[in-house]
Amino acid sequence: MNFAEAADGTELAWTSEGEGEPMLLIAGQATSMDGWGPTAALLSRYYRVIRFDHRGIGRSGKGEAGRYTTRLLAEDAVTVLDAAGADLAHVYGHSMGGRIGQWLAIDYPQKVRTLTLAATSGGKWPEPGTQPNPAALDALTSGDMSRLEPLFFAAEWVHANPQATHTFFNSRASAWAKARHFRASREHDAWSRLSEIQAPTLILHGTEDPLTPLPNALLLREHIRGSVLVRVPGAGHGLHLDHPETVEWIRQFIARKSG
Repeated sequence: MNFAEAADGTELAWTSEGEGEPMLLIAGQATSMDGWGPTAALLSRYYRVIRFDHRGIGRSGKGEAGRYTTRLLAEDAVTVLDAAGADLAHVYGHSMGGRIGQWLAIDYPQKVRTLTLAATSGGKWPEPGTQPNPAALDALTSGDMSRLEPLFFAAEWVHANPQATHTFFNSRASAWAKARHFRASREHDAWSRLSEIQAPTLILHGTEDPLTPLPNALLLREHIRGSVLVRVPGAGHGLHLDHPETVEWIRQFIARKSG
């Protein structure tokens, strides 16, 4: 375990595994780096995988309340990249991590080799059909694992991966930090800036995502020039874990764009 010092002095926990080109994994709201579990293990066969705990989550310090915005959380991500000695990295963000990844690619284009956005959105819902399912949103705020599992993962995957499921849903975080993560994700709005993203961008999205419905991905593709959208049939919000075939799709995308 390593620690990087953010701009406000907050200690950010991070790890690195594997060899090759650096790949930064950015977790979703109130989710620790451990939540990447089997996906990080798969990716580390091909890349140097760098993970970190967001401020207020896991082993990272909580820091100042005003630093909990997706744009400032992108600064934390840069701090981790610098501490890891990674001048340029592939960036893979899930859900709120994808929102943070957008700002990382907009504000620090020199740091991002490719960008992968999974189950995410450009921000506040601009069109009908982009809003989350109200019942799903209620389940998300409940924190009840039995209600959350069906929103994220296929039942077969949960049955086969009980430890990874438990780890994903049980990150160490205070109510104070969780509330600020929810607010940061909810208030994200980068739609007007997405055209500035220069990095080759792959968008992965489940066709049955109740928390971030598919129309969000269609809009991301429209706003990010040259981006590629892959719809994952039947997948929910946790496709980055329960659809391991996406790892190969990411590898193929990176090979095409880096070749």
